[in-house]
Amino acid sequence: MNAQLVVVIAGAILVAAILGSLLFLRGYSSRFTFDTKNGTKPRAAEGEGSTPGVAFKGRFTLLTVGIAAMFSALAAKLWSMQMVSADYYEDLAQTNQTRTVTTPAPRGRILDRNGTPLVTNRASLAVTAYRDLADDTVLVRHLSNVLGMPYVAVRRNIQDNTEGAQAQHTIATDVRRSTVAYIQEHAGEFPGVTIDERSERQYPYGTLACHVLGYTGTITQEQLDAQSDADPSSGDIVYQSGDIVGQAGVEIQYEQLLQGIRGEQTVTVDAQGNVTGQAGAVPPRAGSDIKLTLDLNIQKACEDGLQHAIDLAKQEGYENAGNGACICLDCTNGEILGMASAPTFDPSVFVGGISSDDWSVLNSEESGRPLLNRAVSGQYMSASTIKVLSALAGLEYGTYTSTQTTICTGYWTGNGEEWGKHCWLHSGHGTMNLRSGIANSCDPVFYDIGNAFYFDKENPEGLQEMFRRWGLGSKTGVDLPSEGEGRVPDAEWKENYFKDWTDAERSWNPGDMTNMVIGQGDLLVTPLQMGVVYCGVAMGGLEYTPHILYSAVARDGEGDAWRYNESGSKERLTAKVHSDADLALVKGGLHDMIYSTSADTASHFVNLPVEVAGKSGTGEKSGEDEYSWFCAYAPADDPKYVVVSLLEQGGGGSAVALRAVRDVLGVIYNSPDGSTAVDNNTR
Repeated sequence: MNAQLVVVIAGAILVAAILGSLLFLRGYSSRFTFDTKNGTKPRAAEGEGSTPGVAFKGRFTLLTVGIAAMFSALAAKLWSMQMVSADYYEDLAQTNQTRTVTTPAPRGRILDRNGTPLVTNRASLAVTAYRDLADDTVLVRHLSNVLGMPYVAVRRNIQDNTEGAQAQHTIATDVRRSTVAYIQEHAGEFPGVTIDERSERQYPYGTLACHVLGYTGTITQEQLDAQSDADPSSGDIVYQSGDIVGQAGVEIQYEQLLQGIRGEQTVTVDAQGNVTGQAGAVPPRAGSDIKLTLDLNIQKACEDGLQHAIDLAKQEGYENAGNGACICLDCTNGEILGMASAPTFDPSVFVGGISSDDWSVLNSEESGRPLLNRAVSGQYMSASTIKVLSALAGLEYGTYTSTQTTICTGYWTGNGEEWGKHCWLHSGHGTMNLRSGIANSCDPVFYDIGNAFYFDKENPEGLQEMFRRWGLGSKTGVDLPSEGEGRVPDAEWKENYFKDWTDAERSWNPGDMTNMVIGQGDLLVTPLQMGVVYCGVAMGGLEYTPHILYSAVARDGEGDAWRYNESGSKERLTAKVHSDADLALVKGGLHDMIYSTSADTASHFVNLPVEVAGKSGTGEKSGEDEYSWFCAYAPADDPKYVVVSLLEQGGGGSAVALRAVRDVLGVIYNSPDGSTAVDNNTR
């Protein structure tokens, strides 16, 4: 309430008081009698002490005092408001006339380890207006014609309050410069319409590393509700409806770094809340740039190698091939140098909002669920790549010794003819020991290991213990969202999981062990988990937590403000190895698998300047084609790189997945694969 209004109210009260007094006085005129005959003055009928005149005088005096008191109170209040509380009421009036609205800040860029931009920002022109413009139907229709948008859509965008009631509402983004020029040249036809320069995400390499980078979108109601405990004083970002935030990958994982600090714009408003002008402004502050551990060249190699494997699989008749993953890790510190997942998607489709049709395609089974990062979230049978751990378990618990042999005829009958199992090589491998069993991926060798564990009274779950010791069945802790946990099945799990089965069907049996020991059955792993396991094998049991963040760039662009490995890489675990001899035997088998079991396989690696150790795998799933695996590390004698490839329904591991791994190593060592041989005789 301002001073002028107070004066008006006080005046009204004064007038009302005077009128009331006059009416009150007039009411006493009938109490006196005039002598109409003699024309004399009125006189009291009683004595002077109790006449109406005396009573009137007393009441008049009382009324006068009351009015005086009222005027004194009004005067005091006016003096208090004008002199004592003037600043308070002035501030209150100013507050009622102004609003503070926020302006968006550019997000930080995402760079590879060498500073090459993978995600940047580009300028985007947006047409905006305040919400009261929606009342001018002629102007809205004219604007819709110029923008080429439906009238209803333009009006709805103007009225949309997700950006704040007093903020300028976005009508259209990424408007053509010719359209913007027309609006600016005919400004008189578009009163209240403004052109804003916005910042939109840009992806210089298209779909490259899309699953790692992720995408952005308008903040959801669930995300707004989840920030109820946010504390701005401690640096937490407090979001508003309409904010653009990370929704997947690095964009959401490192939202706190990438999200900038909003600017503020003070606007003046009228009594109805319509904006009438602008006052001061605080410019927004861009988010921090971050570097990832990715190497652009290795990332390209992972994606190209995976696509190469897919193409080869289809040439070999595997029409359903198309989904898969390829990862390259630095086993000495856990850095992810490359991570590919197929099929890919274009993150730019999310800029400005994604259509429901595009969203449906990106999440459909028919299109291969492109949004799924199979390297981190995909869970599969490990196939024969798990045999390195099965061998270590057999050696440590004594279920298979280093000198023990198995005669492989192509059909194993260790639990009787009724429960016999084929080796992948139906003609048989002949006499195999543990090292040659790893190199040739001879299934009967490992059937013997699994069967022995089942009947081992002291360590019936020694195999599961070994798998868990190396980190299977639990997340690796990678700094990417939606990581899969995998599964290491045991008797308790089976009993609880298959609740609808009979007791006999739910009981743990030798077949469960002989399936799991070769990476089949109910065992589930992610490609990243297997990559970390092979890092551990290469490093003598030491596994570092895989990570994608390399550093946060200083705001002045000069150097890094923080680096992940400044205080040393984070160790995930150190798996106990029973003896150096056990590990040496397993590593020897991995080396032999590359160079001694097949000339076709060896032909892909002999021209590399370093030697490689690795293991193929071919997984089986009912009703589907074979799943192709290959895991390798190099150099074999001083490991630095681990590369893992998986191809869903792509055929044999040595025939297909091997090629993706070899392509990545070829880029790392600048030595392309010179062989076109296809090896279908190893698993």
